[in-house]
Amino acid sequence: MVLVFSLLGSGPVAQASQGRECETPSIDRLQQWIASGEGTTVPPTGSLLVREGKRYAAKVTFLNAEWHVVVVWLANQFEAQADLSKSSGFWMTYSSTDDVYVQLRPASHWSGGDKWLTLVPSTGGKLVRKFFSFSPRNWTSLPELGTPSYPFATALREARGLVFVGKTPNKLEFRGLRIDGYRPPCL
Repeated sequence: MVLVFSLLGSGPVAQASQGRECETPSIDRLQQWIASGEGTTVPPTGSLLVREGKRYAAKVTFLNAEWHVVVVWLANQFEAQADLSKSSGFWMTYSSTDDVYVQLRPASHWSGGDKWLTLVPSTGGKLVRKFFSFSPRNWTSLPELGTPSYPFATALREARGLVFVGKTPNKLEFRGLRIDGYRPPCL
């Protein structure tokens, strides 16, 4: 699976004229895109952000039929969290050749696979912009990963990260991730 994250309208020109991006590499002000080391990935760990023209992208390849994990810290550091309880959801610009899931992980229940998640459907490799609602009816769990022991409202109030998980080889490209009503702080 290849994940590519980049920003529409970012880079030095956008940074200077629109003030949207951070001084260091970011995608929609999200600076921490990390290969966690869980599952066979390229790169195996560390930052996924790379320059792509005037913008930044985060790229990772998922290999093998095993669970893989890519982490996006919402407040750009592990110890921080964001209250998304008033947010309606997020817009994501991406393409994929297979399905993947995104988990909303709260600070109080960070570890483990038993998280609230929603499907990020395959686009057949075409770039699309899609809205993912924070309505509880759109979030579920997978029996294979376990059932969350906390309500979805807790995940929204204590959001530490969005975590992309997938079990199949896949090519994904992400070019934007904007959360309604939330502006990540730059570090």
